[in-house]
Amino acid sequence: MTLYLDIDGVLLDYNTDTYAEGAIELIEYITSEFDCYWLTTHCKGDTTPAIEYLAEYFPTETIEKLKKIKPTYWEDLKTEGIDFDKNFIWLDDYPFQAELSVLDNFGVSGSIYKVNLRNENELLTVLNYLKGIVEKRRRKRTNAIISCFIFLMSIIL
Repeated sequence: MTLYLDIDGVLLDYNTDTYAEGAIELIEYITSEFDCYWLTTHCKGDTTPAIEYLAEYFPTETIEKLKKIKPTYWEDLKTEGIDFDKNFIWLDDYPFQAELSVLDNFGVSGSIYKVNLRNENELLTVLNYLKGIVEKRRRKRTNAIISCFIFLMSIIL
């Protein structure tokens, strides 16, 4: 599954001028479980500005994980960088109303998770939400495999 990621207000906390509590754990998880793309003003086709910006805040080992995140390109609305042919989650703190309208027009308004770092343990909540999505997908995949196995066994026997 694809995950689109904003930086300011999601990974970085405006109020503390540092990375958000839980950001390192979130980064470790999403870079191992999702096909991640930047959807931020710091990356419009080239990940270098995003990585250089984040290097001021995160430890080197976290930056190495962030380097796995792929670029998107968009001009006016971040939704221009989204591949609507794939299932996705978009983590952003402040999507524009026009972007929300685009999501609604594509029938995927539930694909955005509005991060609010003013909420206590917000990124832990986001992490648990994402883990739930991954677990649900794994269960569906496992059930499909079991169903195929049972079907094949019924044919053989």
